[in-house]
Amino acid sequence: MANDYRKITLDGLWDNNPALVQLLGLCPLLAVTGTVVNAMGLGLASTIVLMGSNLTISMFRKFVPESVRLPIFVMIIASFVTCIELLMQAFTYELYTILGIFIPLIVTNCAIMGRADAFAIKNPVGASLLDGAMMGIGFTAVLMILGGMREILGLGTLFTDMQLLFGPAAESWKIVIVEDYVGFLFAILPPGAFVGMGLLIALKNIIDKRLEEKRKGPQVSVSSGESKRVRVTGNIS
Repeated sequence: MANDYRKITLDGLWDNNPALVQLLGLCPLLAVTGTVVNAMGLGLASTIVLMGSNLTISMFRKFVPESVRLPIFVMIIASFVTCIELLMQAFTYELYTILGIFIPLIVTNCAIMGRADAFAIKNPVGASLLDGAMMGIGFTAVLMILGGMREILGLGTLFTDMQLLFGPAAESWKIVIVEDYVGFLFAILPPGAFVGMGLLIALKNIIDKRLEEKRKGPQVSVSSGESKRVRVTGNIS
């Protein structure tokens, strides 16, 4: 069981990351990652929905008819998204208006629907809850890294407007990387998001390749053109 939980954790964070490997949920990922706070807001909302939907579907998996499985998944996910919308309107309204349509569109996020159909419906509650948490954290991490890259290149700052998510105390979290920065418009436009995402995927592939080579160890090759004669003396029994 411990090995199963370890595999679930590694799958969500790295081996089967929904953004870098499965390439799911790319529309909101590329659209709202202009700053770290936007990325974190959408990532946290998606993680909560993932955990809640996985937990609920796993609890009632034995009572869900095969013929209406997908409509039930959509209803469950939509219920959690509605709760998130109401909470954001109550506590982080400005951030909610910035993220706009991408909060309700969490209902159609392929990463959430995919985990419900591929994992939660087939596994017990504990494993499904962990899967939702790890997939959500992995997705959020990619969102935040991409958002940080684009914010630094596009605005010359980091952690701008964090008070939208964490309240007035977070206003001092802003870090100015470059004073009087004129900005790099390409980084905060959709093409910049595509380029940044491509770089992250390429970096992950390079790291995976290096880890695989390290795991295999040094390879000793013997030329097929060379042959050695071995002389054996004595009795062989």
